[in-house]
Amino acid sequence: MFPLQRNRRLRTNEALRSLVRETIVTPNDFQAPLFIVEGENKKEEIASMPGYFRYSLDLLKAEVKELWSLGIKSVLLFVKVEENLKDNKGSEAVNAEGLMQRAIKTVKDTVPEMIVMTDVALDPYSIYGHDGIIENGKVLNDESVEALAKMALSHAQAGADFVAPSDMMDGRILAMRQLLESEGFINTGIMSYSAKYASAFYGPFRDALDSAPVDAQDIPKDKKTYQMDPANREEAIKETLMDIEEGADIVMVKPGLCYLDIVRDIKNAVDVPVAVYQVSGEYAMIKAAAEKGWLDHDAVVLEQLTAIKRAGADFVSTYFAKYAAKLLS
Repeated sequence: MFPLQRNRRLRTNEALRSLVRETIVTPNDFQAPLFIVEGENKKEEIASMPGYFRYSLDLLKAEVKELWSLGIKSVLLFVKVEENLKDNKGSEAVNAEGLMQRAIKTVKDTVPEMIVMTDVALDPYSIYGHDGIIENGKVLNDESVEALAKMALSHAQAGADFVAPSDMMDGRILAMRQLLESEGFINTGIMSYSAKYASAFYGPFRDALDSAPVDAQDIPKDKKTYQMDPANREEAIKETLMDIEEGADIVMVKPGLCYLDIVRDIKNAVDVPVAVYQVSGEYAMIKAAAEKGWLDHDAVVLEQLTAIKRAGADFVSTYFAKYAAKLLS
């Protein structure tokens, strides 16, 4: 008790604070999401995500090399699909020469050691902007799962190390695992977005890929029938445990900062790695506030990443990956 114990003794200076620090963040903790677009020599800034870009495949090579040089060992790939290739079934998603498949090969050819994870969802390929097939105004589950499993197999065939289903359809992990096993891809991992909430923080991401749900009659206006209710906590543990039973190797919580209680609950409940996605809205808010001079950009970036790891994340998929790696160096 005080004065025999004075907690401030361990906060005297930075050297001592560093020595006893409980949570250490390094570039090993970061995964970099990358947006890919068709064309050549394209580096397109995303208006709602200042400082973040879509890359054509030729420029993707340099970006991947830089990430690796900074100590970032994994990327998560997303593609912006051209409008004429979209339909209700995501047919383009299984094209062996599609943009995602070529992006996977580009990364693996450029930096073979880089861990490539791929987004498995139909919304970039859907004329309706939903993660599943639409019929009679509803998002079909089982038909969507079949399409998603084939999409995952196509990514594995292109060389993906992990497929990352972000759709939140029931049973999709088991369907993917069984199909991958039957086709000989026993070492292709699955990172499941197990606790993905129907969040308002995804807006800039949907701008980046032009994948927001369309505003049309008989089309669901949001994704609340399949993504989780932000008010629910115990459901997240249930969803995650089911995904692990079905074959998930890594589980993810998305978004990050508003769901750190969920991260800790899941970390305490499972024995597989837990990832967290610090999403586009979280990125955009920091950028906007810093631009106004309302907060210290760099300090807040590192504080948030530390908080996510402290809550239990084994790694963080973050748009600040490259920037934070440079700060830490």
